[in-house]
Amino acid sequence: MEKVKTYKNWLLQLKDKIRRAQLKAAVAVNSALIEFYWELGKMIAEKENVWGFKLIENTSNDLKEEFDTVKGLSSRKLKYCLQFYNFYRTEYDLSSIGQQAVTQLQTLDNELIEIRQQAVAQIPWGHNILIFTRSENIAEAKFYINKTIENRWSRNVLDLQIKSDLYNRQGKAISNFKSTLPEPLSDLANQTLKDPYIFDFLSFGEKFREQDIEKQLIQHISKFLLELGKGFAFIGNQYHLQIAAQDYYLDLLFYHTKLKCYVVIELKNTRFIPEFTGKLNFYLSAVDSILKDDSDNPTIGILLCKDKNNVGAEFALRDINKPMGVSELKLIEHLPENLKSSLPTIDELEEELKKME
Repeated sequence: MEKVKTYKNWLLQLKDKIRRAQLKAAVAVNSALIEFYWELGKMIAEKENVWGFKLIENTSNDLKEEFDTVKGLSSRKLKYCLQFYNFYRTEYDLSSIGQQAVTQLQTLDNELIEIRQQAVAQIPWGHNILIFTRSENIAEAKFYINKTIENRWSRNVLDLQIKSDLYNRQGKAISNFKSTLPEPLSDLANQTLKDPYIFDFLSFGEKFREQDIEKQLIQHISKFLLELGKGFAFIGNQYHLQIAAQDYYLDLLFYHTKLKCYVVIELKNTRFIPEFTGKLNFYLSAVDSILKDDSDNPTIGILLCKDKNNVGAEFALRDINKPMGVSELKLIEHLPENLKSSLPTIDELEEELKKME
């Protein structure tokens, strides 16, 4: 019996080692592929102005004739290689710097090498295409590269985050974290919030209430958590607290695994008014007293409003002693029920697209 147990433990170790080797090999193959595409783009860029606009098409045909079993040599793929090289090289064009110091030239070139060989090479080519074709600059591209690695986003999730303009929403909420939380916790908390939060996966009739938003968010909890970001663990909605023999209900209660604190989210299907912060401040005090452990950081509050004035929100938070942020929530346009029911579903659209392929 002991021999069987020992064997099983050994087998688990062996399987783990094989999986690690597979992962390492996959990363190595992907890195080599990205480096190959970079070199292709570089070689095409160097000759494109010399040999004309048909260079890519002619090169693709000649390469496929010689290497008929090698994928990635179509004219479309070669155009992506060229775009890949040009996107990262343009901002780091060392020839345009002029008489600047050699050390600065080396710094720029080293950063370019780091982006290509480390961050870019760690994510698949399909992810890279999404990033360099739809990012405005390298800073935005690096943001999506790092987020993809950190969160292990699939291509579909990355596509969704780019479409929702996560780069320009992350860390943009109005908050009082600088005055209520110590560093670096305040910076981390600030980067956790977005403005606005986009709930385009929800759908309502002409008239709806805050409870309707809450109900649908819970029904689509996986998409809701994706929009909130990494680290949010859902605890409950209409979470009951009893204080001085009175019943109170928090719209949404979460625990954030990276911030090590409770997070209270209050939904307001209306424009922000300063009175909202007083009520949320009360809720945060209650959670800190009733739920928070000594090892937890102070509870954070997030007010999601239909609309807000940034200056007004900043004034409202100025003398609040509990950490909270104010963001807008964006929903899809309202559709009449009769029209909404006549629209094709996602599955129906995908089926039609398959027919067209």
